[in-house]
Amino acid sequence: MKLQERNKPRTVLGVDPGSLKCGYGVVALQGKETRHVASGTISPSSKKPLQERLKQIYDELIQIIRTYKPDDIVVEKIFFSKGTKAALSLGHARGIVLLAAAAENIQLHEFSALQVKKAVVGYGRAEKGQVASMVKVLLDVTGVLSTDSADALALALCYLNTLQFNERLKINEK
Repeated sequence: MKLQERNKPRTVLGVDPGSLKCGYGVVALQGKETRHVASGTISPSSKKPLQERLKQIYDELIQIIRTYKPDDIVVEKIFFSKGTKAALSLGHARGIVLLAAAAENIQLHEFSALQVKKAVVGYGRAEKGQVASMVKVLLDVTGVLSTDSADALALALCYLNTLQFNERLKINEK
């Protein structure tokens, strides 16, 4: 769908999955203006069993999706973590994001951490603090952003940047 043909903003939900802290960020693009809509962190209790934490993440994600009605959902591609337990936990939380997107019939997109950092900061090896600072500048966010919500917003920005870039390429080909 072409960006210019849309009368309403294109809304994107970025999700930085985790079984203890799952960041989310909603960004809208209308015309050439990109704006911050909402962001936060879903934080189930570490005392709950994994399945209960995952259910809470799913339930809250579904509520966020139904509230903001995103056109697209963006999640980070799988990467190899330092520990097996952490990688498995991340995989479970990531699966919940995929399930929520499928349950609500929303297109899912994936980007690597390198792609996100390059799109938002201009450097693929940027530090988390650099990403958070640039997200705040690009979206004119005041106040504190958690690392998890900043990463989620960066995912959404990466996708919108990619859409805009691809649209410009199509225009230039004509």
